[in-house]
Amino acid sequence: MSQKSIVVLLSGNGSNLQAIIDEISRQKINAKIVAVIANQKTAYGLTRAENAGIPAIFIDHKSFASREDYDNRMASCINEFNPNLIVLAGFMRILTPEFVENYQGRMLNIHPSLLPKYKGLHTHQRAIDAGDEEHGASVHFVTPELDGGPVVLQSKVPIFAQQDTQELADRVQQQERQMYPLVIKWFCEDRLEMIDNKAVLDNQILAEEGYAIG
Repeated sequence: MSQKSIVVLLSGNGSNLQAIIDEISRQKINAKIVAVIANQKTAYGLTRAENAGIPAIFIDHKSFASREDYDNRMASCINEFNPNLIVLAGFMRILTPEFVENYQGRMLNIHPSLLPKYKGLHTHQRAIDAGDEEHGASVHFVTPELDGGPVVLQSKVPIFAQQDTQELADRVQQQERQMYPLVIKWFCEDRLEMIDNKAVLDNQILAEEGYAIG
């Protein structure tokens, strides 16, 4: 099976990027990260990429007149690397429909909620405010609908009484760092694909909540 190439997009710390780098270095994922692109110059994920010998590219969204112009520039950069997979790892921008459609079926995102609950921002606080007993994260294919693509995998954590947002976020992020590399491994083994807006693993259409493991 041929090695897959991955481009990672991020805006911040890059903890999920590091988890993917680590699993590739352990030969758990048959892939190579060929570039990391960030829209924030101070994103620590760029430093993580440089430390791993991966091309680290900063494209400042503030330098472009429109969201479309920025996404076109980013697409041109991505296409230079011709990746099999694009991984959103804390990329804090809404992508244009044209950009998403260009890579549909080969772009993944991880979102800190049990989708379809709590699309968008501030998911941990929203789960606490709603009195939910559990929270978690979802890995999904990216479609033009914000956080609306078919879910591949979810992992749940309980919400404890008097738990604050940061504590909950930390526990969800621990799950994320295990989930995301696993889904990427499935994709790179040609076990995972998106067909007719459904996530398909090992030729089986997954349920709305994906392949739930916890």
